[in-house]
Amino acid sequence: MDTRLTAEQDEIRRTLRELLHKRCGPPELRTAVDSPAGHDPLLWSALADRLGLAGLALPERYGGVGCSVTELALACEETGRVLAPSPLLATCVLTAPLILALGTEAQRAGLLPRLAAGSLTAALAVPGPELTAVLGLTCDNSTFSAGGGRAGGVQARRVDGDWQLYGQVDQVLDGHSAGLLLVAAHTGGFARSRTRLFLVAGDAPGAVRTRRTALDATRPQACVQLRDVRAELLGEEDAGDAAVLPALAALGDGAAAVLACEAVGAADRVLERTVEYVGQREQFGRPIGSFQAVKHRLADVYVAVQAARSAAYHAAWAVAHAFAAERASGGPALAQALEALRCAAAEGIQLHGGIGFTWEHDAQLYFKRAAGDELLFGPAHRLRDRAAEAAGLFAGGEAAL
Repeated sequence: MDTRLTAEQDEIRRTLRELLHKRCGPPELRTAVDSPAGHDPLLWSALADRLGLAGLALPERYGGVGCSVTELALACEETGRVLAPSPLLATCVLTAPLILALGTEAQRAGLLPRLAAGSLTAALAVPGPELTAVLGLTCDNSTFSAGGGRAGGVQARRVDGDWQLYGQVDQVLDGHSAGLLLVAAHTGGFARSRTRLFLVAGDAPGAVRTRRTALDATRPQACVQLRDVRAELLGEEDAGDAAVLPALAALGDGAAAVLACEAVGAADRVLERTVEYVGQREQFGRPIGSFQAVKHRLADVYVAVQAARSAAYHAAWAVAHAFAAERASGGPALAQALEALRCAAAEGIQLHGGIGFTWEHDAQLYFKRAAGDELLFGPAHRLRDRAAEAAGLFAGGEAAL
């Protein structure tokens, strides 16, 4: 594995960092998260139009840039540094790959160029267990069902030749503002239960979307209610459902690699800000950063961040190069990155002293990102348990005992 970044990758990082430094400082961040959309539409337009970020990992024939998950992960590392609220995760990491993998040629040609241009945003709505389980990161998703009977979820049925969806999804990232919803729904009744994916316009009659209060305001979530909403099946009508759950599992490893890089960027930035602060704050006539105990604590954080970066880069590289033996590295890399972010954010709050935990200071935003991501995509021990299970590390352990 060649760990050196190419000139193109370096340019992506540099250009993106410069733009975010100008357009997504602390005041702009707080204004964006309090807006109805939960993000700055002008910033998103600049990221999509000027930098092509929305189509970075999409093929050129669909209006994308033609890069891989590696470049998308590097870009998300920069957005993670400033906690930039944007539809990037929901649209480009979670939804667009499923449309590319499972959609018909007409659906790809009609939707992917708009997603790549940033003119259309999308969200993935999966009912039932947490998103990380559906993506196969914390358990085998082969038994996942999008709902049924008293279990709730989302039901799909044929009415006059059209598909209609009825049900509710409680946690949908960017679901309140997305122009397109990709909904997992239960079809076939109990005798022939199966899960299919459906395309639903965000403003479709019968769709009620309510933004929810979230721990991490930079990751807005919504409750989506579907009341006999017309939908379009993703893929061919006679294609069957055998490819849906494997596609979600394959998506999970790539999403984990991208999220790991994003967490590494956030951890690196909060560490930088903490180092800068301890060099300025004085106690007993000298900067507290000169105390050996403070140096040791920050050195531990630095080692954790660098180790997490190596794991995240390796996971992104493995997914981009489709090395099956290495693709299970996404979950462990995300676990390591989440732990590094939580450690960096906690130390940042403590070493900032009395101002570190106040609402006015930005340190609390990084801590909330760490805690929120663990709730959404972790926790770390479950990610590692699933990776160990998938690798067969404990196969035959009971028999051996």
